[in-house]
Parts: sequence; C-alpha cells; structure tokens
Amino acid sequence: MKVGFGADHAGFELKQHLMETAKSLGHEAVDYGTYSADSVDYPDFAEPVARDTVAGEVDLGVVVCSNGVGVSIVANKVPGARAALCHTGWGASRARQHTDANVLALGAWEIGRAIADECLMAFLASTPEEGNHARRRDKLAKVERRGIGAAANPS
Repeated sequence: MKVGFGADHAGFELKQHLMETAKSLGHEAVDYGTYSADSVDYPDFAEPVARDTVAGEVDLGVVVCSNGVGVSIVANKVPGARAALCHTGWGASRARQHTDANVLALGAWEIGRAIADECLMAFLASTPEEGNHARRRDKLAKVERRGIGAAANPS
C-alpha cells in the first residue's frame, strides 16, 4: 500500500518514525514534509496529503501536528477526504471500518510512539464494513455535497 505522510514541525519526529514503521510493514511511504523541526504551518502539509489521497495518488494518508486537531480540520476541508483524529488503535480501526476514513490524524504531543504505531497499524490493516455502515457513509457523502454546494453558492 502507498501511504502519504505529512506533518508540521511539532509532528516531524513522529512522522519520521511512522514512515519507518510503515516501511517495516511492507508499505511504501511517501513524504510530503516537513523535513525538519523548523517552524512551519500545518495546512501546507495536511492539504497535499488529503488531496493526493482523494485523487488516488496514495492509498491512505497520515497527518501529524502537536495535537492532531489542526491537521484533521485542514484535511477534512478537502472534498472526499475523511480524516479521523485517533488516540487508540481501536479508534483507528473503527474509523476505517465504519466511516472509511482515508486520512489518519495524530497528535505527536498527545500520544507516544507506541500508541502511534498501534494507531497506524490498525488503520492500515482495517477495511470498510458494509451493511449499516455503507448506508451511513452514503449519508455522509450527501452531507459533504450539500456543504460543497452551499460554499460554492452562498446566499
């Protein structure tokens, strides 16, 4: 699987670690930056990861900042991106299974490497479930389309 990784300065070290974890699991890791711990702005890295995930350039995305909130908000602004901010492997697995989340958001200052590894491994190993969850994902897509239409045609 091809996985895109992006982070700001606060998430840089954890991003580097997670890319190595992904590679050790046999996945291809694509680095969207940042490339150092120098101060940068998280939207510059979360947006390209989300866009390329939706476009199919990468299969899934992972974005990291200090608490994961900023990168998750940015990623979720990209139509078709479904970013899930997770703090447990169980939550990451459920995000994939129930909502077909395609971007994992993590907070480097909230969780350590071990928990981040659990979240990443669960996220990469899980697949969307059908039944009630497919119906709910369809409703989620309709909400997104209404939001996009409202933004494009403000009253």
